[in-house]
Formats: sequence, structure tokens, C-alpha cells
Amino acid sequence: MRMLTRVRPLFAVLLALAMLTAACGDDDAGASGGRIAEEVDLSGISITVGSKDFTEQLVLGNIMVEGFQAAGADVTNKVDLGGTVVNREALLSGEIDVYMEYNGTAWTVHLGQEDPSFDPAQLTEDVRALDLAENGIRWVGKSPFNDTYGFATGSAMTEANGGAFTMQGMADYLAANPDATVCMESEFPSRPDGLILFEEFTGYEIPDSQQEVLDTNIIYNETANGNCDFGEIFTTDGRIPALDMSIVEDPGVMIVYNVSINMPDELYQQAPDEFEKFAELIFEGLDEDTMAELNRRVSVEGEDAEDVARDYLTEKGLIEG
Repeated sequence: MRMLTRVRPLFAVLLALAMLTAACGDDDAGASGGRIAEEVDLSGISITVGSKDFTEQLVLGNIMVEGFQAAGADVTNKVDLGGTVVNREALLSGEIDVYMEYNGTAWTVHLGQEDPSFDPAQLTEDVRALDLAENGIRWVGKSPFNDTYGFATGSAMTEANGGAFTMQGMADYLAANPDATVCMESEFPSRPDGLILFEEFTGYEIPDSQQEVLDTNIIYNETANGNCDFGEIFTTDGRIPALDMSIVEDPGVMIVYNVSINMPDELYQQAPDEFEKFAELIFEGLDEDTMAELNRRVSVEGEDAEDVARDYLTEKGLIEG
């Protein structure tokens, strides 16, 4: 009996310590779970996440996957699904529930409209209203960054010009130098939001002899090395600073391209306030410099987009490290 008497107090002490440790552990987990877990509750909601198949979209898609999981959603990962049309059709058919789309793309391509607003907030509002009315698609949030089309020059070309070209300066240079070339991806000359905007603004129609069509990924190196005098680029591409390229100054010629989360209204209505808060949290730190750096880590440094997305969310305190 004496042995039993001694064991019971010891057991009680150990049990109390275990309960105290567990309680402290629970408090720590809640405190370090990140702002998404603390402020957004999507538990019980199933979400299939898609994305387009280029660097920026891979990062954005993985940000959503990690973020929705932190918010308690049941997430299916279909990041890197394919191109613009593939993702849009997948969204409309219900194959995926969300992906990130650009307001300029939606206005001109998906909705077939012309004369877009060059104010990012206004264009997003215009797209939001029309896509909801016509297709039942919600546009949630808006990124600070604008990943629009543009042109760039290599360091030697920039230095010879005394600094970055303007759009008109680029046109004047092409007119004065018939052998100069502009390297572009195949669809850019024919897109309603592509080359035609430059030509209408400057009054210079680039002849076929000055156009060279290359794969998107090749354009950056060829322009940086001086084999292309000017190269068509996306303005948040991380290779621009990495290759010491300069963006041709755009006074508001090219259509704006801010992203929003796209989802069917039926999904949105399950937790509208939560989805709005989620978008606000993940977008608040994504300015153009930040997006370019995240892109650079993938396209230049060769890091995995999933790791880069997780690092971004962790560094911003949005998920647990």
C-alpha cells in the first residue's frame, strides 16, 4: 500500500505537467499559425486550385494552395494546368474552382471588349461586373502589381541611348535604323492588346523585316546579349533585373494586367467575407518589385515555385513557418 500511495502523487504531478505542456503547446500553435489561420475560416469548403503554366502563375497558384490550406479548406492542387484558354474553360466547366486571371486579359480575350480603362481599379471593377453578369464568375481582390506587356533593351543598347528608351524614342530609333530588330513572341503582333497599341501610339508600324518571332524564354537572353535591339517582355519578369535589362518607359500605352482570384459565384457565396479577407491578405504585399523577385527566384535561380510561394507567405507572417 505504501508503494501505491507514493505512485499516486507522482502520477498526479506528471499528469498535471503533461496537461500544462499541452495547453502551452496549443497556445503557441495558435499564436504562430499565421494571419490566414487566425483571420480566415474556410473549413469545410473544398477548393480545386488551377493556374497557367508560366513562372508567375506557378508562384501565384502555389500561394493559393498554401493559403487555402492554412485557412482550413480541403484543397486539390491542379497548379500548372495549362494556358489561358485551358484554365478559363476549366473554371467554367467546374474542373477547377479558382485560378488567378489578369484584368486586361479578361476584358479583351474572355469578354471580347475594346477600349479598356487604363486605371487598374476601374478596369477590375468593369471586368468584375461584366463577368459576374454574363458568366457567374466572381473576381475577388486585386494585386498591387501590374504585369503588363512591355519592351526592354540590353545594357549596351541602353547605355548607347544615354538611358532607358521611351516608347516614342524606340519608334524613332527603329525608323532611323532599318536593320534594328524587335523580338516578339508569336501571338504578340496579332493580339488586340499587343503590338498594335505601340503602333497606334507612336505612329510607327514596325515592318515584318524588323520583327523577329522567338520563344518567350529566348527573347530575354537575346535582348540582353544585344542580338535583339528591343525585346517584348512582361514587366514583372525576374530576368529583367537579373540580366541588367532596361524597360522601355511606358506613358500608359499597354493595357494594365493586375490579377484577381477568379471563382464561380456559387463557391464565393459559401463564405464571401472569408474569401474577400483571404484575397486582401495574400495580395497586400505583392507589389511589382516583390513579384519580380519571386519570379526571379524561380526563373533565374531555379528554385521550386512551391518553395518560393511558401517562403513569401511565411515571411509576411501569413502562414506558420
